[in-house]
Amino acid sequence: MGREPRAAGAAGEEAIGAFVPGAGVRIAGRAGGPLSDLTFAVKDLFDVAGEPTGGGNPDWARANPVPERHAALVDHLLEAGASVAGKTITDEVSLGILGENAFYGTPRNPAAPGFVPGGSSSGSAAAVAGGLVDFALGTDTGGSVRVPASFCGLHGLRTTHGRVDLAGMMPQAPSFDTAGWFARDGATFLRVSEAALDESAAATASASPDRLLVARDAFAFADPAVEEGLRGVRSRLAGLAGAVADVTVASQGFSVWVRAQRTLQTPEALATFRPWIERTNPRLSMRVARMLVTAEAVTPAERQWAQLMRHEVRGRLRDLLEPGAVLCLPTTPFPAPPVGLPLSRHNEIGLRIASLTCVAGLSGLPQLSVPGGRVAGRPVGLSLIGPPGSELRLAALAKALEDSP
Repeated sequence: MGREPRAAGAAGEEAIGAFVPGAGVRIAGRAGGPLSDLTFAVKDLFDVAGEPTGGGNPDWARANPVPERHAALVDHLLEAGASVAGKTITDEVSLGILGENAFYGTPRNPAAPGFVPGGSSSGSAAAVAGGLVDFALGTDTGGSVRVPASFCGLHGLRTTHGRVDLAGMMPQAPSFDTAGWFARDGATFLRVSEAALDESAAATASASPDRLLVARDAFAFADPAVEEGLRGVRSRLAGLAGAVADVTVASQGFSVWVRAQRTLQTPEALATFRPWIERTNPRLSMRVARMLVTAEAVTPAERQWAQLMRHEVRGRLRDLLEPGAVLCLPTTPFPAPPVGLPLSRHNEIGLRIASLTCVAGLSGLPQLSVPGGRVAGRPVGLSLIGPPGSELRLAALAKALEDSP
């Protein structure tokens, strides 16, 4: 596998602004591998040997050594033949859901210019949506693959927690951190998923679910226009299922579930970054600093309550998702908001988004967002959640859905 400079100055690349400034490398994949005709981008939370891992903050890169080896998932995909085409911008230390970065700017959303791409895997989603690469790696702690997939009209997967080797990936909140990937079409997405997971879709059970569960409370939580915009794809999905049933997912309410995830996730993030903060006093945007300071106020009793709620959520999803069942819900409650909203709006918007993404976050289950429709000209995604380890079945179902009339 050879290393060479990435061609610079492509007009589309500059217009989209997906890649980390100065991180221009191209690494050829193994010749003859199953993905040898594909290129991919790497979110700047994954190590690429010889390149700083910046994590969306210039002071992180300065305080940490340049990695000498690739992250496990990057290396695995290079061995499968895919070629690295560059590193992509992320929300600062992955603590964001809209895709805006105070240091490196906001990648353009090619599917909805003037609106955010979603984060924190914003650059990866923008690179795929803009046709700069065939697929891209992201991470997903609280929605960082699923949200940009919805906002940019892509296929995007959060894997089962613990399924993918995260060695060489910058952590945030370890009990929630996962890796995932994006692609524009179902066929490419399935190929990448097979290679990344070392599994053949042909060896899985039928892609068609025995039972499709429609999360009525999640659709009701979303804007009415989103439910209407997803009606067509949901109908096609129902046509592939053996049976369809409406269910209530969050009996306590999504507002309670998201509070539990935030109560657990933000102190974990603070614990991850505290040594760096205390050692180097880095520059942080107001948004990120505020989030970490807020985590200081979480009490042990609140964390104990949140842990109990996580057990309840996992039990509820285990009860719903019997073998062969798939749960569907809107990925996000609205399409992408405009770029540059005031800081005072970010918490409100982020909480509404996280109220849906916390379902897989708390349960640790795989969730695949597929292109669902458009609302006011902007994409919205439909999500498929399955039992642990069902990524390939979800990917095969997404391809069948794309191929269905």
